[in-house]
Amino acid sequence: FFEGFRTSHELNVLETLSDDDLRQFITDDMVHAHRERALSPAHPFIRGTAQNPDTHFQARETANSYYNAVPGIVSEIMDQFAELTGRQYHLVEYHGDPEATEVLVCMGSGARTIEHTIDYLNSRGHKVGLVEVHLFRPFPAAEIVKAIPSTARAVAVLDRTKEPGSNGEPLFLDVVAALSEGVSRGDRASMPLVCGGRYGISSKEFTPGMVAGIVDELEKEEPRPRFTVGINDDVTNLSLPYTDLDIEDPKTLRAVFFGMGSDGTVGANKNTIKILGSDADTYAQGYFVYDSRKSGSRTTSHLRFGPNPIEAPYLVTKAGFIGIHAWGILESIDVLTMAREGTTVLLNSPYGPDEVWSKLPRTFQQQVVDKKLDLWTIDALSVAREVGLRNRTNTILQTCFFAISGVLPKDEAIERIKDSIQKTYGKKSQKIVDMNHAAVDASLEHLFQVKVPESVDANHDLVEPVRDDSPEFVKTITARMITGEGDLLPVSSLPADGTYPAGTTRFEHRTLSDVIAEWDPQACIQCGNCAFVCPHGVIRAKYYQKSALEGAPETFESAQLNAAGLPESCYTLQVVPDQCTGCGLCVEACPAHPVGRPDRKAINLAEHLDKTDQRENVEFFNSLPVNDRSRVDFATVRGTQFLEPLFEFSGACAGCGETPYVKLITQLFGDRAEVANATGCSSIYGGNLPTTPWGKNADGRGPAWSNSLFEDNAEFGLGMRLASDVQAGLAKRHLQAMSDQLDPELVDDLLNAPQLTEHDLVDQERRVAKLVDQLQTMEQTPLVRNLLSVADHLLRRSVWIIGGDGWAYDIGSGGVDHVLASGRDVNVLVMDTEVYSNTGGQASKSTPLGAVAKFASGGKQTAKKDMAMQAIAYGSVYVARVAFGSDPQQALQAFREAEAYPGPSLIIAYSHCIAHGYDLKNGLDQQYKAVHSGHWPLMRYNPVLAEDGKNPFLLDSPRPDTTWRDYTKLELRYRMLAKAHPEEAERLLDLGQRQVEKKWQEYEQMATMGPESFAIDARLKNITSGSNRG
Repeated sequence: FFEGFRTSHELNVLETLSDDDLRQFITDDMVHAHRERALSPAHPFIRGTAQNPDTHFQARETANSYYNAVPGIVSEIMDQFAELTGRQYHLVEYHGDPEATEVLVCMGSGARTIEHTIDYLNSRGHKVGLVEVHLFRPFPAAEIVKAIPSTARAVAVLDRTKEPGSNGEPLFLDVVAALSEGVSRGDRASMPLVCGGRYGISSKEFTPGMVAGIVDELEKEEPRPRFTVGINDDVTNLSLPYTDLDIEDPKTLRAVFFGMGSDGTVGANKNTIKILGSDADTYAQGYFVYDSRKSGSRTTSHLRFGPNPIEAPYLVTKAGFIGIHAWGILESIDVLTMAREGTTVLLNSPYGPDEVWSKLPRTFQQQVVDKKLDLWTIDALSVAREVGLRNRTNTILQTCFFAISGVLPKDEAIERIKDSIQKTYGKKSQKIVDMNHAAVDASLEHLFQVKVPESVDANHDLVEPVRDDSPEFVKTITARMITGEGDLLPVSSLPADGTYPAGTTRFEHRTLSDVIAEWDPQACIQCGNCAFVCPHGVIRAKYYQKSALEGAPETFESAQLNAAGLPESCYTLQVVPDQCTGCGLCVEACPAHPVGRPDRKAINLAEHLDKTDQRENVEFFNSLPVNDRSRVDFATVRGTQFLEPLFEFSGACAGCGETPYVKLITQLFGDRAEVANATGCSSIYGGNLPTTPWGKNADGRGPAWSNSLFEDNAEFGLGMRLASDVQAGLAKRHLQAMSDQLDPELVDDLLNAPQLTEHDLVDQERRVAKLVDQLQTMEQTPLVRNLLSVADHLLRRSVWIIGGDGWAYDIGSGGVDHVLASGRDVNVLVMDTEVYSNTGGQASKSTPLGAVAKFASGGKQTAKKDMAMQAIAYGSVYVARVAFGSDPQQALQAFREAEAYPGPSLIIAYSHCIAHGYDLKNGLDQQYKAVHSGHWPLMRYNPVLAEDGKNPFLLDSPRPDTTWRDYTKLELRYRMLAKAHPEEAERLLDLGQRQVEKKWQEYEQMATMGPESFAIDARLKNITSGSNRG
């Protein structure tokens, strides 16, 4: 019941039914009867009427007999299924001791764990049974009563859900009612003690040890009437104690692999399961645990192989093989806790077999020695680079697993791996297939067994997950989540209302990449492009007095400030090494070269295995004063590099095309921003535990962020605006009511001073602070306290509603339209990746013609929806289409104008994405081609211009100077169709070019129209030009 991810994402060997088998359950008479009930003008009738109170009750009761018949029908089908397949099911099934004194009732995959555990317990003298429910609605009450043995003294009903405020969860309440009615009818002699338990919520583990813990509780004289299992509830004390219990088949090989997101570990392990699971005499199971970050995420693959069917829907805890596919993992978490004596361990290490031992943490060495582990090593990254696979080490490490685990003979394993490679990558390109084949051939000659000393000699241990200066919550709670110990956190340690501290990514030691950005101060022209495009906010710039360099580390870099009119003389561009993903966007954005070195830039990628010096430089850089916002030029890309980002070090993909826009919002408006975030990539890299990137400045101000649902984000954000406006109105009324008790000039300025420029806003913020100081010294009357509670709303708030195209174009499009039509001062940012990125690349209404995506495997047959034109039709909405990789200055101007416009604004932002199928270091170039091919015309529609008698539609990009074909040729989402169906791909390419040309002509014509050609905004006479606001 409510199985979720744990069941849907497990790989296992299945017995499937053929279409002919399934057809036997559906007769032609059934099909014909169904068709006869269908709506048809050949025999018309009315269905779906609105009913009145006189008949509706009776009408609802007409269905009773049909529901009553369902259990009997399902039973008949189950019997028919058994005749066909030999697999017999019943509405309710009993397993265990026929005279059980303790019985568990359960639905779903948890029943498998219970079944195997009670077999184990009964063999050791317990008397336990399991009632497994297969039909939940209509509930088979009579069968439940019959299934529970009359000897049962205590029954535990397990629900994989929580019903707050209810007397119990659904299955528990139904079982209690069934037993109670059974006793009252005489179908059962006595009522057993029935307890209700919750387990496995949100894919929480449910293990044999937990089942044994439930049985221990039931065997008590007075078991708890309500309980949870699998957590430590130290608040309401409902949780049951339990210990680990290993009941798995000793013939099953259990293997665990630690990898990093996008390194291919999970994909290779899925192929391994397919390779071994395809053997008639081998069973295989796989389950993959991810954290939700998209870059630097840790993946853990749990695999089982054996000669017998594998029914173990829980994680491996005692592994016979452990693969550690990224060196940074073993430096940060204890990966050998699940190793048993003699376990084989494979390391992907940058160090050779003779030096790797001395580089291992002390905790790791100790367990290798104590448990007599068999240690192997390979520098898989070097092998991958030699054959052209860059950082994709999956095939190499998969080959090593087969070579040293012994699950298949070596030659057979290599042959089958190569066959799997052909199936996996054949549709993409033969070059990729050839490179992976070469990787397989090169793997074993680089694989070495490590000679393990008899004692430990390491002088270092695991890296602390967070910095020493972290807040207490981060040290005690967040740190345990980071190291994979979140399951051990007690209930009392977590916030009851789901509120978590802001800006915690800065405290985490991540060390995402050994290749990071490196600044050359002599070549740098201080343009700020690299900082602007950096997806993770790791490139920071400051200007300062030369005297501030006193005490700087020897390796701290500085250059003479290249800016007129500022008294400061020094400039530093600092890279945060532990958070850099090595994506390379900064290098691509950099226009400067050292003299005589066209192969180098002013910022380059370089290998830094030891980041100690850079960490010291970051600490010193952070000690330099933050540049005064009122002295920074907000209007230029160069100026924005000096604005502190309040969105930093997110878990987005390396090279992400969305996060630079989010970061820019926080640089420009973050200290007064409220953000409503639609569920999707941006809510996961922006608001997923353990750490969050939305930060705050030295004054404690920063974006207030919240996520509601996927489908109602626009309405949610509009609610923020309405609430803020109401409270601003309250603040003004309270302030006016107290005007005789306060400085009249202060009151007048708070109510009437402009809040257009950054200087204006800084002044207003100071006034609010002054007001608060005065109020806190006054007698705390109800009026004073009310004004204190809303005084912050006297500073104009910037409300942003953000999300992806799956939200804005599809599921939440009605809400977006409602918000844009409201006339309220909200800003909507659509980060358009042209697919549902977070869920795996499904087609949306934004997906272009001819692109291959899930649900559009033959190439999308319809054109991309023009959301900008829809919004422009209102006449009262500020609309912009931007692409920071093509024209960052235009993007910056659009964001400033959108926030300044005192009404609804919509920014549609081109966001290159890993789902497009190319190396994201080329993302800026693809954005440029998208614009210059005409696919993504840059434009702004500003209703304020119409009031001044100007054309509100501004076409900011030049006439296309390249083709749609040239833009699409790099992206796998278009090339896949050309490989699979070349004629169809060619047809869609031609149609795509025609579509681009047609759309460009429409835009070009609009750019020449007068203001009278556009929809009229009746509000314009009441609003002023706000082009300088923000």
